[in-house]
Amino acid sequence: MESNAARPELRALGELEAAIGHIAEELAGWRRRALKAETQRAELGVGHDAVGARERILELEQVNADLEERLAGARDRVEHLHARLQFLEEQVGAEGPPR
Repeated sequence: MESNAARPELRALGELEAAIGHIAEELAGWRRRALKAETQRAELGVGHDAVGARERILELEQVNADLEERLAGARDRVEHLHARLQFLEEQVGAEGPPR
């Protein structure tokens, strides 16, 4: 009498059942994610445009980068003016009190 482990068709059937079980688990996970995404989408409202919102975020990030660059330039100019002012104050102090 042959054992179940020795019969290739039973072994293949067991492997198939395991594979189907893994696929079912994977499918359940994807379903949970889809339901969660649908719930989040519903919470955002019917008129919510995810693509438009992403484009606006990218636009605002660019505006922010531009403003940071302008601020850095302004900061450099202020530091330069401050250094010139200190130099002039030192020059006036070296010449003595005004006459």
